[in-house]
Amino acid sequence: MSLSSTKLLFFAGSARDASYNKRLARLGVEIAEANGLAATFADIGDYPMPLYDADLQALEGIPENAKKFEALMKVHTGIFIACPEYNASITPLLKNTLDWVSRVRVEGEEPLAVYKTRVFALGSASPGGMGGLRGVNTVRTVLELGLGALVLPDQFAVPKAADAFEDNGHLKNKDSQETFKKLIQKLARAAHVLHGSP
Repeated sequence: MSLSSTKLLFFAGSARDASYNKRLARLGVEIAEANGLAATFADIGDYPMPLYDADLQALEGIPENAKKFEALMKVHTGIFIACPEYNASITPLLKNTLDWVSRVRVEGEEPLAVYKTRVFALGSASPGGMGGLRGVNTVRTVLELGLGALVLPDQFAVPKAADAFEDNGHLKNKDSQETFKKLIQKLARAAHVLHGSP
């Protein structure tokens, strides 16, 4: 199976410069590219949007950054989201981004098309012992039930993230990094089967 048409997008649900989940997303890009896969890192902090409000949408329309991020998602066939955990749930920034993108409408496409025609994979990194998995479960619910997305059942967590990364961004635990690589490869294969060429 040739995966030459497969393009993967990696981003984290945090805008914080020192975010462990940004480090995880950047590592994902490096692993993908080392395995011959086209990959892009995006920082959702570069796409600021107001808090979603239906009255605001009616008054001002969809924010340009929501349209830009939807377009970025659209040119990739598989998407990996590194999900920080805030109080055992999804971050407000990630939820707001997903919500605004869900409101984008493109003539000739069904609603939520950008979610329904891509494959998603989820992971997390956290200073805690569970690696942020409680937050991942909330993100999965939003994507699958709320947005109709196909999300791989496999998910990847980095517990005790403050001490998990080497200076070069790789994981100190090589078995864990190999597990991450396998998830990325599975995402690429699934995206190719579902979507083929972008």
